[in-house]
Amino acid sequence: MRSGFIYNPPQHPLDIIFEDHDLIVVDKPAGLLSVMGRLPEHQDSAYLRVLTMYPEARVTHRLDMATSGLLMFAKHRDAEVAMSKLFQLRRIKKEYTALVQGCPDAQGCIEAPLITDWPNRPKQKIDFETGKSAKTLYARLEYCAATQQSRMRLEPVTGRSHQLRVHLMHIGHPILGDKLYHPQPQNFALGRMALHATRLSLIHPITGLALELSSTVPF
Repeated sequence: MRSGFIYNPPQHPLDIIFEDHDLIVVDKPAGLLSVMGRLPEHQDSAYLRVLTMYPEARVTHRLDMATSGLLMFAKHRDAEVAMSKLFQLRRIKKEYTALVQGCPDAQGCIEAPLITDWPNRPKQKIDFETGKSAKTLYARLEYCAATQQSRMRLEPVTGRSHQLRVHLMHIGHPILGDKLYHPQPQNFALGRMALHATRLSLIHPITGLALELSSTVPF
């Protein structure tokens, strides 16, 4: 956590988007950790709240604290193993919606390898020599000339830490309200980072059913 950071997560109950015997998908609000932090005051998280309902629940993936949207947990070990295989094989399609500065190309692909910026943790940075491969597809949904802001659809092909945030900064269109990567995050009136995990598409690894899950964008 950043120096001087005070954790004050939203206290309203998690909205459950999907649930069966194997999986539970919640709509994580911005400002809530996906998993527990190291310090006692950072224990409240989406995972801890799910554990109070299902003590055997397991983490399948994470969202940054500042990101809202769809977050999936496995209810038991077998489901966790099955979901891990799907993520490794990149058979889960994730879509995000973001508001960014400026007007990017109508669509494109960003391929820029990422590595931890150790002196400035938790920040990540692009490093074409030693970074891990990272690929993001994007499409501009609309542009507002009055505010010089664009609404974007983002699809991370890989799942690196802070990938979408660093990639959009890399092409000169940082996400609005991003306190790590936008040069003036305080200028965004919403008071949060404008990044939301909008859709999850996958074949259920146990039942074989097609799942198309979505969450309403709150900005």
